[in-house]
Amino acid sequence: MTVLAAGDVSPGLLGFVVVALIGVALYMLIKSMNKQMTKIQVPHEGDADKKAE
Repeated sequence: MTVLAAGDVSPGLLGFVVVALIGVALYMLIKSMNKQMTKIQVPHEGDADKKAE
């Protein structure tokens, strides 16, 4: 066991677990966002002109 001086602070295992969970959540959110972005169909400018006629 490591003995710390009076003013030293260490995040320890709990700090690592929290950061790791945030990283996993961020990965899952980005993966989900990319999946949703591929579903979006952006109309081209030529399509808008054809509908106006």
